[in-house]
Amino acid sequence: MKIGLMGAWNTDSGASIHTELTGRAFVELGHEIVVFTFFKHSFHGTQIVGEDEDYVIRCFTLSTEEKPELLATPFLTNKYEFFVVEDLGMLPQDSLAKIFHWIKKKAKTINVIHDGDLKEDPSFYQFDWDAIVCFDERYYNFLKLAYPEEIIHIIPYPCFPWKPGDKEKARQKLNLPIDKKIVFLFGPSSKFGAEKIEILKKLSISYPLVVLVVTQHQGALALWKPLIEKYKNLIEIREKYLKMDELYEYLYASDLLLYNKPTISGRVTVASTAYQCLGSGCPTVALKSSFVEPFGSAVYQYENDEEFEKAIVSAFEEDEKYKEVLKNMKDYVEKNSAINVAKKFIDLFEKLRG
Repeated sequence: MKIGLMGAWNTDSGASIHTELTGRAFVELGHEIVVFTFFKHSFHGTQIVGEDEDYVIRCFTLSTEEKPELLATPFLTNKYEFFVVEDLGMLPQDSLAKIFHWIKKKAKTINVIHDGDLKEDPSFYQFDWDAIVCFDERYYNFLKLAYPEEIIHIIPYPCFPWKPGDKEKARQKLNLPIDKKIVFLFGPSSKFGAEKIEILKKLSISYPLVVLVVTQHQGALALWKPLIEKYKNLIEIREKYLKMDELYEYLYASDLLLYNKPTISGRVTVASTAYQCLGSGCPTVALKSSFVEPFGSAVYQYENDEEFEKAIVSAFEEDEKYKEVLKNMKDYVEKNSAINVAKKFIDLFEKLRG
C-alpha cells in the first residue's frame, strides 16, 4: 500500500510519537509512506529530535500562526492510496480544505483524533472523512455525538517495544549512585511531582534515595530549583532534553518513573509519556487520572498519599505487587505494539478500499 501521513514528525510532541510509531511500522510491514509535516520554523512540540527520512516533506506551518501556510504541490503530486491526518487542530485546516477534494479523488481519507473533546472551531468539521480513528471508548463516546457512528473506529495508541535494560550499567554510564533508590521525573510533566517531595523525604529515612529531575522546561525548573536548598542531597536536577536512547538509559537506571499529572477537567486524555516509557521495564507510579486510565494495572495508580507511599515502597522492594505490575506492563506493551497497531490501520484501509 501507498500511505500518506500528515502531522508532526521527529518532534517531541505526543502526536509526533503516534505518527512516527505507526508510520515506521508501516514501512517495516513493507508499505510505502510519504510524510507531510511541519516546517522547521513552525512545528508542534518544543524541539526537532531526529533527522528526517527521505520520505519526509516539510510543507506547512502550525494552525496557530498569524498567517498559516501550506504548500499544495507535495499533496497533489505525490502518490498515495490512503491519506491519514494526525491531530487536525494543529494543522492549517482552511488551507488543507482548499485542496482536499483533489486528495479525495485519489485516496481514502482518515482523521486520527488527538483532541480530548469536541472542537468549537467550524474549520475542524469542513472535511468529508472516510473514517475517524480514536484511541479508546472514551473518545468514541464524545465523537459519536458529532460524527456518524459507522465511520468511527477505535485503534489504540501504540507503545514503544519491550526492551528492559541493566540498572547498574546505566547508573555507571550516567554517573548515578549505585547504592540509592532513584525516583525519576522528566520533561514538562515533571513539574507535577514537586508536591510529593515531603513524602519522598520521609521515605528517604528508610530508603536512601535520589529524586532525579531531567528537564529543560522552565515551569518545572521554577518549581524544583527552590527545593534543592531545603532538601539537600535528596534532589538532583539535570537541565537537558532527552532523546529516546538517553531517556531509556535514565529509565534503566531508575527504580520508578513518577507521573503525578492530574486530570484536565472536561477532557479525555492519554499519557504519551507512558506509551514512550513502559517498554523500558521501569515501573510507572502515577496519580489516578484520565491520562493513565487506559493502562489499568500495567502502572501503579494512587488516589491519595497513603496509596502513593505504598506504591513507592512496592517498587523499591520489588515485591509481589511489583512483579504483577511488571508482567502487566509487558503484556500491555506487546498487545499494543506499533506493529500490531499498524496492522489494525491496514485492516481499516482494506475495509475502506472495499
